[in-house]
Amino acid sequence: MPTFPEAPPPQVVMTATGALPFWHSLPTDQRVAFITIDDGELARPPAVPDFIREAHIPVTMFLNSPAAGEHPDYFRRIEAAGGIVENHTITHTSLSGRSYAFQKHEICGAADRLETLFGKRATLFRPPYGERDSTTLRAAQDCGAKAVLHWSETVNEGKVRYQTPEKVIRPGDVLLMHFRPALMDDLLAALKAIHRAGLTPALLEDYIR
Repeated sequence: MPTFPEAPPPQVVMTATGALPFWHSLPTDQRVAFITIDDGELARPPAVPDFIREAHIPVTMFLNSPAAGEHPDYFRRIEAAGGIVENHTITHTSLSGRSYAFQKHEICGAADRLETLFGKRATLFRPPYGERDSTTLRAAQDCGAKAVLHWSETVNEGKVRYQTPEKVIRPGDVLLMHFRPALMDDLLAALKAIHRAGLTPALLEDYIR
């Protein structure tokens, strides 16, 4: 487990008026990166909540609302350790090309359920598979989102997969992993890559308000 300097006081990224921003990485020059974990249904490794708490790792969880409803205590443990719950739809269906009514149901329905479970309205949204269109952004905004997030790197089975040939995490990058059996390996791989880049993990919600 690498050690990190304390994250700098966050410079809040202002969201634009009009259409919601869709970010692969946050537009910041602060030397921080962001860890995000998606879905929640496939696996919930028991060691993860204590590891996040003891290592003081800031994480954002983009949850499907049925998984959150089936396993709320697990996600509340991560929330108690400083994690934040955000919106990843009800059914994890690709939204691009679907009607406004369909997309709003998927996004608002999940937001409503997550708010009931965790007492806080989700303010960030990640579309399943990263697939979205202008209707997605409009529906997400109408459901209370301040920004829609994609990702800069993915982490799976302990390996960081970069989206650029430089193979280095840059300030503002967003790392994506999932609640899968190898999540502990993924968290460690992400932390080591962030450390190698001379960055510090930070919390997305501290930058987007």
